[in-house]
Amino acid sequence: MRVVLIGSGNVATVLGRLIKKNGHEIVQVFSREAEHANKLANELQCSYANSSTNIDQTADLYLFALSDVALYELDKTFHFGNKLVVHTAGSVSKDVLRNVSLNYGVLYPLQSLRKEIKTSPEIPLLIDGNTDEALAAIEDFARTISPNVQETTDEQRFRLHVAAVVVSNFTNHLFALADDYCQEESVDFDLLLPLIDETVKRIHTYSPNEMQTGPAVRDDTVTLDKHFKLLANYPKLKYIYVKMTESIIGR
Repeated sequence: MRVVLIGSGNVATVLGRLIKKNGHEIVQVFSREAEHANKLANELQCSYANSSTNIDQTADLYLFALSDVALYELDKTFHFGNKLVVHTAGSVSKDVLRNVSLNYGVLYPLQSLRKEIKTSPEIPLLIDGNTDEALAAIEDFARTISPNVQETTDEQRFRLHVAAVVVSNFTNHLFALADDYCQEESVDFDLLLPLIDETVKRIHTYSPNEMQTGPAVRDDTVTLDKHFKLLANYPKLKYIYVKMTESIIGR
């Protein structure tokens, strides 16, 4: 397919690379920031535009990889007749594109994407379309760039997005807090990496509930009290530690 990318951030960059790698043609990158559009266009070897009046009108697919807030303003600027258009957001309805085109849907990558990471991770794609024909076209395209494609409604996708924030964004924040703590206490955070890897590896086979370990699940109040004291000078981390402990005990 001939594709126009609307956006130049992490999602646009990673998907753009994947789309090009799998034999499609990126014909243009659009971004309000000309410098950003030009940089990604150079990488993908295509043209760029920073004005909506200069968007290529000959593409087969227009992919909006923009912030959630920006998606609600699209119909003020973009109108593509009956061309196929999709957005990549996890928590925005497909119907935000209702006035952008007669054929629209969602292509949501259920993955944390960073453009500076050159190796592409496995990317499940959650898809939806406003008609059977649009959905079929989106699915055909999605299966060329990912082996893991699943049709989901808006409501299902919203719920998965909540879960994704918990398992990815929240978990990474815990890593960041632990890293800060280790630096302050002059201990090596890297020693925790095998533990992190093993924790994630286990839940590929077993239920997370079955794999819960630690002083909270053992009701080890002696160790918990020691940890609370060690965290006295780290109120943010201590607060989260206490709340997580209460949550584990309360299951």
